[in-house]
Amino acid sequence: MAEPPALPEADLGTRLAALGRLLGEREADHGEALARARAMAEQIRGQVAAALERFHDAVSDAGAPHLRVVLGDIHLDDKHLRAVEFDLTRGRYKAIVVAKSRGEITLVGPFKVGKAEGPCLSFPFDAREEIQRALGAFLERFLQEAATP
Repeated sequence: MAEPPALPEADLGTRLAALGRLLGEREADHGEALARARAMAEQIRGQVAAALERFHDAVSDAGAPHLRVVLGDIHLDDKHLRAVEFDLTRGRYKAIVVAKSRGEITLVGPFKVGKAEGPCLSFPFDAREEIQRALGAFLERFLQEAATP
């Protein structure tokens, strides 16, 4: 079977520009909801950052500064097109907080990188009390697993 003829750069660029317009128009309606998801992720990440600062001080004071955890930046979710996420890592241990544009927070893990993700817990944005309780247990579970030799 013969190869299709190579397209001139302009033809490829024109095709991709047309596709970009179509996809951009499709996703434009989700911008506001994605901005709300980012705001929720920023709020929760701020809480986690403050709590981790206290954790880091405590493990350092106890003589175990090697138990430091890396808190990742908020970025577009790796799996969901209309969501943002941030993660916590220590070695191969990872936990992810996902804020979805449909108004839901999902706590993923903890898990070892290279293994199946999970377990996952999801909550609507307005379930703030439930999110706070689950977030505490989620972080404790992650920190305990991440500090296990």
